Amino acid sequence: MQTFENLLTQISDFIWGYPLLILLFGTHLYLTFRLKFIQRFIGKAIKISLKRDKEGEGDISQFGALTTALAATIGTGNIVGVSTAIVAGGPGAVLWMWLTGVFGIATKYSEALLSVKYRVTLADGSFAGGPMYVLEKGLNKKWLGILFAAFTSVTAFGIGNMVQANSISVLIHDSFGISNWITGVVLAALTAFVIIGGIKSIARVCENLVPFMAIFYIVGCTVLLIINFDTVPQSISLIFQSAFTGHAAIGGFLGAGMKEAVRFGIARGLFSNESGLGSAPIVAAAAQTKNPVRQALVSSTGTFWDTVVVCAFTGVVIVNSYEWQNGLNGAILTKTAFSDIPVIGPLILTVGLLTFVFSTILGWSYYGEKAIEYLIGTKAVLPYRWLWVVMVFIGCVATLNIVWAFADITNALMALPNLVSLIFLNKIIVAETKKYLWDGNIDN
Repeated sequence: MQTFENLLTQISDFIWGYPLLILLFGTHLYLTFRLKFIQRFIGKAIKISLKRDKEGEGDISQFGALTTALAATIGTGNIVGVSTAIVAGGPGAVLWMWLTGVFGIATKYSEALLSVKYRVTLADGSFAGGPMYVLEKGLNKKWLGILFAAFTSVTAFGIGNMVQANSISVLIHDSFGISNWITGVVLAALTAFVIIGGIKSIARVCENLVPFMAIFYIVGCTVLLIINFDTVPQSISLIFQSAFTGHAAIGGFLGAGMKEAVRFGIARGLFSNESGLGSAPIVAAAAQTKNPVRQALVSSTGTFWDTVVVCAFTGVVIVNSYEWQNGLNGAILTKTAFSDIPVIGPLILTVGLLTFVFSTILGWSYYGEKAIEYLIGTKAVLPYRWLWVVMVFIGCVATLNIVWAFADITNALMALPNLVSLIFLNKIIVAETKKYLWDGNIDN
């Protein structure tokens, strides 16, 4: 098992080298400038996203599509992913995660726009879309669409399933002494109860769960920062400084250079907000929207809330605790940081992580099944859902390092064909944006 873990780590290190980091972050920057800094419309996007009225054809409301996408993205990447990034890349990784979110807004906007534009109506009247359809219909490269769908169906078990289940089982065992297999059984049963009903059932749960879990967690982080306010300015300064210079070894912390800060910050940023991954556009394609740009704006707010807000809070809290110097990692590091809130601190983290994990498992189950549906057809959807439930249990009893390495590898393989579509179809993205947003036709 140790040999297999080392092999996965070596593959992950190779894939997440400079070429992929440059391609990913470079795409964020390129689309930001091509779209004249689309991030300036984030206020309008948030306003549109809060509407629950049916605006056009689709399976679920725009708000339902957003909360389902947020459910999939706001997960362990915001809690455990941030802590592992800090341990591996130093405090500076927090800044690179944050920048990935800021510029990733343009990428999330672009991939959602294309997914709505090229979505299709299936025989049962439901909608299907995502990068696989964009690659097939927009680029006329069906083979790339097949590759994306294949990677997505596998990636879903890593980023959206086993990583999530593993994190909560470890935390619950450490906090309450409950066996991992018990957590696995309960979590798998709850998952089955929701996902067997399909996207409408998933969206209904996410619309109620996501706002609660995000607010609950942010309030907990705010309390922590208030309690330890005297060291917050120093911690923020440390984040900025080590982002460009690296961080020397201290205590149980082994130290990390700038390369590690950039690598783990961007890698965990992708894991957290999924901008460029091509996952969220799959559910965006099911939204009831007037035009592609309107839903693209709504989808872009997901990256804002996920990384620019939630990950930033987590990063400052963990760095400000200075527990990362003591050799801790993963959920245990974050739990120790939250212990600064007397009595209820670990409880806040456990509830937050449990809701994050459960919602992410629900959201990603839809991504995976739509990929399988594209590859094999609707007959494969139900078996995939039951396989999904089984993998939730397996994730609870697996080891953290293997699961994270697996997720990093499959994330990269999934992102590559999606980034290709964004780069080669950028003229269409700009044209649609001009038609509806820049020319003032966003409500048409």
